[in-house]
Amino acid sequence: MNESIKQKALAVCEVLYNKKAQDIVAIHVADKTIVADWFIICSGRATQQVKSLADEVDHKALELGLTLRRSQGYGDAKWIVLDFADILVHIFYPEERKYYNMERLWDEDDSAIRYSELKDEEAREAARLKKEKAEK
Repeated sequence: MNESIKQKALAVCEVLYNKKAQDIVAIHVADKTIVADWFIICSGRATQQVKSLADEVDHKALELGLTLRRSQGYGDAKWIVLDFADILVHIFYPEERKYYNMERLWDEDDSAIRYSELKDEEAREAARLKKEKAEK
């Protein structure tokens, strides 16, 4: 696995997380397809947020070392795909994400990085430690 590409994929996840994307998942797909090495999948709560998430990733791409080759779905904002060659970012409206269920198709061995869950757990742990420290 190319660590440099993985780090860029995780950086995209961080951008999405900071913009309040829901249920961010990174799936290594290099052994399953020639289309990309990583799929990043997330949801926005409304079509405007789906667009906003796509705009933010596009805006931050150059500083992450990524070049947008093409994008699709921006008009309807139900499923926007941003193609960064080695990384494909899929930003869904919730109903479309549930319908297409890409995780089921691409994460056969349950090895995906569930980024939102990891970050939420880190935040809970940090809050717990802060509370413990304050109580001492």
